[in-house]
Amino acid sequence: MLEKIIFNLLAFTLFILVFIRLVRKNDTNYLYLLFVQFVGILINFFELILALKVGLAVKILEYIISIFLPLIFLIIEYTKNVSFADIFDIAMAKFYQRSKNHEKAEKILQGLIYKNENSKMGHSELAKLYEKENNKEKALEEYEKVIQIDENDTTVYIKIGKIYEELQNYDNAKKIFSDVLRERPNYYEVSILLGEVLYKKEEFKEAIQVYNLALKYKPADYDLYYNLGMTYSMLNDFQKAKESYEMAAKINSNVYNAKYSLAQLNLIYGELDEAVKYFEECTKSEEFEAISYYYMARVSIIKGELDKAINYANAAVEEDYELYEKLQMDNMFVKIKDKINKPTEKIGRKINSPDRELEVFKHLESTGTLVGKLNNNDIQMIENISKLQEQNIDEEQKEK
Repeated sequence: MLEKIIFNLLAFTLFILVFIRLVRKNDTNYLYLLFVQFVGILINFFELILALKVGLAVKILEYIISIFLPLIFLIIEYTKNVSFADIFDIAMAKFYQRSKNHEKAEKILQGLIYKNENSKMGHSELAKLYEKENNKEKALEEYEKVIQIDENDTTVYIKIGKIYEELQNYDNAKKIFSDVLRERPNYYEVSILLGEVLYKKEEFKEAIQVYNLALKYKPADYDLYYNLGMTYSMLNDFQKAKESYEMAAKINSNVYNAKYSLAQLNLIYGELDEAVKYFEECTKSEEFEAISYYYMARVSIIKGELDKAINYANAAVEEDYELYEKLQMDNMFVKIKDKINKPTEKIGRKINSPDRELEVFKHLESTGTLVGKLNNNDIQMIENISKLQEQNIDEEQKEK
């Protein structure tokens, strides 16, 4: 009997407190919580009046819906400064999002913000919803309102920076990421983000400073060294690029992007054996296999190893049929063109790297040609022979 009296006192007190919240906030969402509490109280009332004995499961349910549930919500409201109405509306909005009804979810969140303009959770969830809909401008507006409510929320501040970057507003993105790093210089994620923005702005020297600062806090990080390698490459500081890529490859030998860049750099320096060593390792990667065989074929021709060149060239076109046309049009392969098998299957092997990495790969490849390391006397001789052969063929055709 004492347990029932205590239960009813607690349940009734919590019921009154929730009712007061309903009146003060003038929010009908509290009616749902009051209704649930009332059901629990009603069950206990009938149990008391009719002297019924209920099972343990019903007893636990009574306590949950009449005491624990309202108590938890009231504690959250007082400690986290978040109302039950916010929690309820956001829960309903998430339910509709899972049901793919984004329009209803947006309507609920907008209603929540209308009732409580300073609802941080409301603005934040609405921003996330707009992000899912790829409406970056509206998402940005909502995240900026979150910062107005809580200017110390670094996580949201970073999200704003990311959206600015996606909108190609690199100046604002740079400012935001720089501000965060000024306060927290060891913030690794922001160092990476700022470095990428500076790279896109072609402020390569500043990007290098950011990566080097980050290395003080995370000295054995693959991404930092790899990003340094890419940035030095775009500055044509190939020696430092090479050193950075070597560190990246040493830290993570299972990633082949750095090794592929190292192979290209060794070609630039004319270190053919080193280039082949890295290209051979890259053939273990589906992504880099075909193009690595292609360059190994080129190196073999430079070294006068035509049998190897034929094998590598055939391996390349077998993995990527588009390389067949490239090989046929490349004057360097004039001596072995007829030995390259035309692929029967159209199998393609593309490098699925971000645009920034592809840009670096292209830069290294074109630089290798420009500096002449791939256009040495042997290559020039082969190209001259090819041109002479083409001229002779043209003259013969004219005579006919």
